[in-house]
Amino acid sequence: MAEQDPSAAKPEPFNGKGSRRRNRRKEPRKADARQNQAVAHPRAGKPCDKPAHYRQSYAALDLGTNNCRLLIARPSGENFTVVDAFSRVVRLGEGLAQTGRLSEGAMDRTLGALRVCADKLMRRRVHLARSVATEACRQADNGEAFIERVRAETGIALDIISAREEARLAVLGCHVLLEPGSGPAMIFDIGGGSTELVLIECTDTVPQILDWQSIPWGVVSLTESSGPEGTTAQERLMRYTLMRELVSESFAPFAQRNESARLRADTNVPLRLLGTSGTVTTLASLHLDLPQYDRRAVDGLIVPSDSMRTISARLSGMSMEQRSELACIGRERADLVVAGCAILEAILDLWPAARLGVADRGIREGILRSLITAHGEGEKLRAEVRNSRASGR
Repeated sequence: MAEQDPSAAKPEPFNGKGSRRRNRRKEPRKADARQNQAVAHPRAGKPCDKPAHYRQSYAALDLGTNNCRLLIARPSGENFTVVDAFSRVVRLGEGLAQTGRLSEGAMDRTLGALRVCADKLMRRRVHLARSVATEACRQADNGEAFIERVRAETGIALDIISAREEARLAVLGCHVLLEPGSGPAMIFDIGGGSTELVLIECTDTVPQILDWQSIPWGVVSLTESSGPEGTTAQERLMRYTLMRELVSESFAPFAQRNESARLRADTNVPLRLLGTSGTVTTLASLHLDLPQYDRRAVDGLIVPSDSMRTISARLSGMSMEQRSELACIGRERADLVVAGCAILEAILDLWPAARLGVADRGIREGILRSLITAHGEGEKLRAEVRNSRASGR
């Protein structure tokens, strides 16, 4: 199923609730005024020669089954500089596996986080934004109704994206962290309600997607579908084994299709693997024995796969109380991290790379790159049209 990365999704201006009232202000906030002045009037006193889209703020909002994340950035060379960010565990998919619906409590928690995001979008005067929702809203019977409620109460227009688009954005956001090498490489994203596997071939620009699969097992859905973890080490081991079997069965079609790619690897062309998720960043933090999470230490780290398996096995045997006392896990992740470990080990069984790359980036960064690229290309085309008309051609 060869696939060249499709064009970026159509961006749209943010039109948050209350934005008209905000726009009537005669003077911008002091911080924003300084930023605008710095862009419009460089120190040299010369007019800014950067393209107009370099002076704009762009935003990406990713509403997952477990987390709500926002990133606001401005272009900076070939990359971008983050000017604001927000992340909160909302557990939107809590109870979804049992009821097929988003619960009132989960929706209320999520709306609280989205109101914070809407305020940041307005305060930062975001020019273009894209807000996406993933597995929880795809699966829930009331997912569409919740999207409409979000629009009405916050002004944020969430787009329920397909699993295919979710995989594409994750690859676009983190592929630069893949180890150098040749041959196919695997990128995966362990979410709250689903996990995406993407087999890619690196190119000079955007990777070519060779194959992909999304399964409905994430840290929330797998935890809720596997029952209580039990009170003894034996009960916890049985539950963990069941989790790994469920995930491995779901991965089986993908594994069969790509067995030849895996078998072609030898000592001269090792398998490459990159993961983006809270699971891999948490386990990487434990590998480094960090006293608290540090993105700078984790993003781009390469970890021996055996170390990740050892940590996974240790966590799966602990009680939730023991896990909650570990740095970088705490009570917020204590009940979900074991499911993440089971999914990770199933991936390592499928694609047994000796080393695992860790990415604290993904869908949001992929959205930002798409927005900035699309807007920049549009500006270039409009400039060419204006120049053509001015020259009389």
